[in-house]
Amino acid sequence: LVQTCHKRGAHAIGGMSAFIPSRRDAEVNRVALAKVKEDKEREAQDGFDGSWVAHPDLVPVCTDVFSKVFEEGKVNQIHRLREDVQVTPEMMLDFKIPGGKITEPGLRNNISVGIQYISAWLKGTGAVAIFNLMEDAATAEIARSQVWQWIQHSEGKLDDGRQITLEMVQTMIPEELAKIREAYGKAYDEEKMNQATDLFTSLVSGDNFEEFLTIRAYDQLD
Repeated sequence: LVQTCHKRGAHAIGGMSAFIPSRRDAEVNRVALAKVKEDKEREAQDGFDGSWVAHPDLVPVCTDVFSKVFEEGKVNQIHRLREDVQVTPEMMLDFKIPGGKITEPGLRNNISVGIQYISAWLKGTGAVAIFNLMEDAATAEIARSQVWQWIQHSEGKLDDGRQITLEMVQTMIPEELAKIREAYGKAYDEEKMNQATDLFTSLVSGDNFEEFLTIRAYDQLD
């Protein structure tokens, strides 16, 4: 990306830091900000010119990191053409992740985040803070798409060897809903959460992959 942008005189912007600082948990902030700093340092060293963030408290972190790698008098790294990087079409089409695995916490997270986001979307909110991360429709799309694919694919197995099935997911859904209810307390919206659960379940259980989750969700808007 850096090579492609800089060759054309365009700024290369890194990925978004989605972390939302917590006003109640200093340790969560410390760990998360350290990860953000580490991630931005990698981007800056790779030649990116900046980043974007989900919360203004992250601006100083990113500004400090990128400012340290810019040459004196410069406010970007467009002069770094990264001609040392050689990317082939075959590399772009290789989706294998060395050491990649599907875990039960990962599966449960997809279920929980997917349902929580759809519930918020049905109430008119497009960007939602979930587990201290700012999420949008793309996150819910990834969550429900992965769950659907894991159910459908013969290689959809947890790292302990268990096959991911619709029955497994249907067992986990009420368990994750109970956690959501406890976390939300009085803010728990029974009607919208039930709608979101039904829609999520339908999206991951069909034989055919639904094109986009909001196409179905629009029919449920008040």
